[in-house]
Amino acid sequence: MAKKNEPESTEKNTGFNVSNFVQETKEELNKVVWPSRQQLISESAAVLLMVTLSATMIYLFDGLFAWAAKQVFG
Repeated sequence: MAKKNEPESTEKNTGFNVSNFVQETKEELNKVVWPSRQQLISESAAVLLMVTLSATMIYLFDGLFAWAAKQVFG
C-alpha cells in the first residue's frame, strides 16, 4: 500500500527538457491540418460579421433598456 505523498509511478521525473519539448512541438505541428487561404478568409469574415452583429444587438438592447428605465424612473 503506497503512502499518500509517494508518486504512484516508478518513473523518475527528470524535469523540463528544452530539446525534447522543441522536437515534440515540431511533431505536433506537422499533424496540424492548416486551412487554405480561401477558407481562412471566409471564416475570418464570418467571425467579424458575427461579432459586428452581436455588438450591434447589444448596443440596441442597451439603448432600449436605457429608454425603458428612463420612462419608469425618470
